[in-house]
Amino acid sequence: MTYLLDIDEAIDRKFLITKSMKGQADAGTIIHVMDAMNTKDFVVVNYRVARFNEKFHDYQDYTAKFEDLAQFCKWAQPDNFIARNYENFNIKDIQHYIKVKKRTMLTFCLPIILIAAAIIWTLAFVLVGGIPAAIVSLVLTIGTAVFVLYNFKTAKKKEKLRMYRKIGSKWGVVFK
Repeated sequence: MTYLLDIDEAIDRKFLITKSMKGQADAGTIIHVMDAMNTKDFVVVNYRVARFNEKFHDYQDYTAKFEDLAQFCKWAQPDNFIARNYENFNIKDIQHYIKVKKRTMLTFCLPIILIAAAIIWTLAFVLVGGIPAAIVSLVLTIGTAVFVLYNFKTAKKKEKLRMYRKIGSKWGVVFK
């Protein structure tokens, strides 16, 4: 998903790295984009790690090259919630947050539903057979799909609430 219309809009903004690249900041790191430009072949981004994790302890500037703006947007995304509260989370918390946030119906729900449906239909025809197997399989498949979709929707809410609890404990506020 593209958040920017032009790479110039990224200058002087903070981004959350959502995908690790060799020689660049790890996923879960906040960066501050210092400069960005379109060249003939690449999008070049100069950045500094805005908040530190175990790997980055200095103010060294880094440069990343991307084939296009969409590739940059897959690598780094604006996330004000994490940027404001970065010191309250460890890198594992942020990486789990990214993992849950990036889930889609196509990449998360559909594979689970298809695998469950294949198992249900196979077992039903082996154990029951005939028309009753088709009816039982259909009902169980629909039930499984509803269950997976419900868990998909609630998982994102639960993850956000878990993150708020981590920062809320510093304020003395309890989220239920």
